[in-house]
Amino acid sequence: MKRFLLCLVLIVPFLLSAKPIAESSDEVTPLLNGQTIPDVEVTQINGKTTSLKEYLNGDKAILFFYRGGWCPFCNTQMGQLKKIEPKLKQLGFKLVGISTDAPKDLNKSVETMSLQYDLLSDYNSEISKAFGIAFFTDAKTTKRYVKRLNLTNPLKRNKAGDPRLVLPVPAIYVIDEQGLVQFNYVNPNFKVRLHEDVLLKVAQVHK
Repeated sequence: MKRFLLCLVLIVPFLLSAKPIAESSDEVTPLLNGQTIPDVEVTQINGKTTSLKEYLNGDKAILFFYRGGWCPFCNTQMGQLKKIEPKLKQLGFKLVGISTDAPKDLNKSVETMSLQYDLLSDYNSEISKAFGIAFFTDAKTTKRYVKRLNLTNPLKRNKAGDPRLVLPVPAIYVIDEQGLVQFNYVNPNFKVRLHEDVLLKVAQVHK
């Protein structure tokens, strides 16, 4: 009985924090201001895995979720963030990009764009799912992206049981030393991203 209760104590918090993959980008339920970020496993660019808590190591951080290096809007955003990264660093923030790209593709982005900030791989969409911003693409989008872009990310089954590509709604999270969300920007329209000057102002407020 004691063993059962112990298992229940360990499992219940996990179940309460687990978020389902949304059926569309308009139905995501993102992590909100004041909530604690999930201690999900992350994959670094060198292929090593660790927990998000250990990776951040008590540092203030700005996490931005993007779809992948194959997305032109994402690459534009990455370039814009590159311009303000030194200032964010001076304010004490660690800038980290998270996408569905595999580590080898992250390396390509770093080399092509000469990035100084970190990138993490969410190839299986577990991080975006834990943050409540993962969603199933529709049949047409799944087919187009997989075929035209040669994406190899694992397809997951939606409520109807159909295999679909899972992507994150582009988002930005400003995290404090305790792992609390101080600011978030989540927009289902992947063509619209938070302006870098606005993010810099937010960082200055929460430095």
